Amino acid sequence: MKTIGKLVVIGVGLIGGSAALALRRAGLVGHVTGVGRSRANLDEALRLGILDAATDDYAEALAGADVVLVATPVAQMPAVFARIVPHLQPATIVTDGGSTKQDVIAAARAALGAKFAQFVPGHPIAGTEHTGAAAAFPELFRGRKVVLAPEPETDADATTRVVAMWEATGASVALMRAARHDSIFATVSHLPHLLAFALVEELALRPDAPEYFAFAAGGFRDFTRIASSSPEMWRDIAIANRDALLAELRVYRNQLERMERMLAESDGEGLGTLFGTARAARNEWLAGRG
Repeated sequence: MKTIGKLVVIGVGLIGGSAALALRRAGLVGHVTGVGRSRANLDEALRLGILDAATDDYAEALAGADVVLVATPVAQMPAVFARIVPHLQPATIVTDGGSTKQDVIAAARAALGAKFAQFVPGHPIAGTEHTGAAAAFPELFRGRKVVLAPEPETDADATTRVVAMWEATGASVALMRAARHDSIFATVSHLPHLLAFALVEELALRPDAPEYFAFAAGGFRDFTRIASSSPEMWRDIAIANRDALLAELRVYRNQLERMERMLAESDGEGLGTLFGTARAARNEWLAGRG
């Protein structure tokens, strides 16, 4: 791909920081400028070699930028788009790492106006429960997927460059409409996070919670790992994708009620079939991930 002379990362956390590190390792970025709310986090990113420069001045940051990666929580993106549009040069490509797409696209369309064609909506399907620049590492995207959701107005060359950028990090790229993206990820990503947060919070509020946690082991740890994720980020995602997420919660509630009936009726055969179907489906999915 064409080298990115200047990459601007707005929100230098796990996603933004890892993207910068991966592109550095691939030799495809010349200079990285970071913009963020926390000076301490930016200083850490400078110390770790993620950034060459850090600033809170958007005009300074965007001067001469080839690509701008907006990697903030999705609720912050409308304000970010409004801040960058006065300084957005015609040749600069803007993309994002948000976990929801319809709301981000609407915000970008409203803020960027005639410059909306320069925006390539994106979502790297990678992450850990850790946050901040210190959590970034260059292998994060290797073997992972990135979804891009270009709109009809999106510049085709901009999409091609963003595809190449993510492929250079080791990811594979899929193109998808925004509504389909939000429906799929409400099911396979957003719902599991809600369930993990709900279980841990319910236990934490019990008067004898310390005893429960004292005996929790591998199964609890594996199921609830993602409850250590950023509350701010996941609050924003849940609200942004609430319609699709509400629909999935209803489907999941129906499944819980079905299992409740099986338990009440001591329906071992039914539970065994359900568990077997789930096990086979998960094993097939794991095998397909290679």
